[in-house]
This record gives sequence, structure tokens and C-alpha cells, in this order.
Amino acid sequence: MTDGRILVAGAGGFIAGHLVKRLEAEGREVYGVDIKPFGEWWQPGTYRGCMDLSRADDCDAAVDGCSTVVNLACDMGGMGFIALNKAACMLNILINTHLLMAAKREGVGRYFFASSACVYRQDRQDGSVLNYALREKDAYPADPEDGYGWEKLTSERMCRHFREDYGLETRVARFHTVYGPHETWQGGREKVPAAFCRKVAVAKLTGGREVEVWGDGTQRRSFLYVDDLVDGVLRLIDSGRAEPTNIGATGSVTIEELLALVESIAGVPTLKRVYDPTKPLGVRERDCDGTAMAEATGWQPTISLEAGMERTYAWVEDQVRAAI
Repeated sequence: MTDGRILVAGAGGFIAGHLVKRLEAEGREVYGVDIKPFGEWWQPGTYRGCMDLSRADDCDAAVDGCSTVVNLACDMGGMGFIALNKAACMLNILINTHLLMAAKREGVGRYFFASSACVYRQDRQDGSVLNYALREKDAYPADPEDGYGWEKLTSERMCRHFREDYGLETRVARFHTVYGPHETWQGGREKVPAAFCRKVAVAKLTGGREVEVWGDGTQRRSFLYVDDLVDGVLRLIDSGRAEPTNIGATGSVTIEELLALVESIAGVPTLKRVYDPTKPLGVRERDCDGTAMAEATGWQPTISLEAGMERTYAWVEDQVRAAI
């Protein structure tokens, strides 16, 4: 990573907040920006600003004086949000476009964009090939998740063309479900790890005996702990790999298996499942091929799903206990 100030866009959020803490622990100069007021950030940050990065003038102000831009700003959530807010997801294109334009004008050394596994073709995730691990080439011919996936894929292309046409060094990572403490755990934007932690914690603390499961519980996903993700992002930024690259854990589990793990961690008996097939489900199966990332950076996840979920559950249970 180039020397000088690092802009972390979306710094008040889950992943970016962990990144800010890591960079500050390393003694780096960080300028954190988020649309949320500073008092709503989960971590303080040494430098901060409240800005709307969908606006070109705010992007210009944010990038000014920065040598590296890490774009983690995004209006998003789990399937419950992105399935019902496609227009809002597509508008994230404005953030990446204006940040790229500002980075070009400022002469930024490196620009990182956080993409998603939602860019991948639907027919590679329908379960027709058991345990199929998504490779970077599986994004084309394009058929991504409607709304959010199209926004991410379009923004990836924008990064590529700014690199090819203007010489801006861009790096793009495709995140596969990231979880950990301080992620959204209620309100409709939460992803399945935090949602299950909340549901099980509520049952544990209130004497509940059942838990809602979206779909039939056989959908498969891979899950990556946030500390591993942050390490991967920093390695990819410093690497020579310019093409979009998976950052995720190899090996998927079913939603039912994830729930059983959370129950075990919480120390509760098996809860009655109440399956709801009407809720947004996303793709049938999603696993990650991490070969390109390992070859380019030497990165591999180090935190097991069990260890990561233990930390996540403990944090979520604390939030639930304080709320009830």
C-alpha cells in the first residue's frame, strides 16, 4: 500500500470499521468517511467525516490529500434487503463512479473496490453441480443477482476501464458472506449468521422453543470471518493482481448446519424449525474457489467457522440481552 493518508469509505460500517481499527493499530494515517453521523459509528477512528459519497463534491473533499482509496461504502444488507431494494442497490454505482473520478483527479496511488459474489452467473449457483466452487471466470457471460449483483459487476468494469484508460491502479475483491462482531444483527439488513445468532439468543434468553428459517434450510453458503477478510483486503491491495479476485472461505455448509452450530454454541437444545419458503432465498448454492487469491497473495483463511461464530454469537447475545 502506498504511503500517506488512506481514505476508508463507509468507515462507520461493519467491515470498514474493522479495517480502520487494523490500519490505525499499524500506525497508518486513516481518514474515515461515512454518511452516518460520527456518533453512530461502532468505532471512533482517528480521522472522520460525515459525507454523502453519492455526491461528486463530497467525493472530491474525501479523496483530497489521500494516496490510497478503499471503497467499502454501499447501501446494502442481506437477502431480506437486497431482494426488495434493487433501485437503492443500483444507485451505489454513483458512489464508485464519483470516487473513481476524484481518485483520478487527485493522482491516487491505489484504489480498492469491494465487490461481491452476487456478480456470479445464476446457473453456476443453482445446485445442479454439487459443491461447485465459484471461480472468477464464472462472472461471464453475465447473469448476476438482479439489482445488487448488476451494480457490483458494472462497478467492477468501471474500475477496469479507469485502470486501462487512465492508469489508475485498481484492485477488486469479490467478498463471500462476511460475518463477525459489530455486523448488523436486526432491522432487516442482517445476513444469516447474525440473524441466526439473534434468533437463538432471543430463544435462549426468553425461553422460546422455535426458530424461523427462510426456505427449507438446505441452501448452501460459505462464510468468512471479518478479521480474515481484512487481512485479505490488505494483501490484495499490495499485490500485483488487478483482476477481480475472490476473498472467501472454501467449503460451504447448509443453512440448517449453520443454525445447529449456533444452537450448540449457545448451549440450547435443538429448537423447532418453522420454515418459511415465501421469504427471499437468493441462490441455491454458493461456494468460493480461493485459488487465484492464494496464488497472488499467499492468503488463506485462518479462523474456522466454529471459532468465528463463537465470537459472533457472544457479541450478538450481549446486544440481545441489552435490548430485551
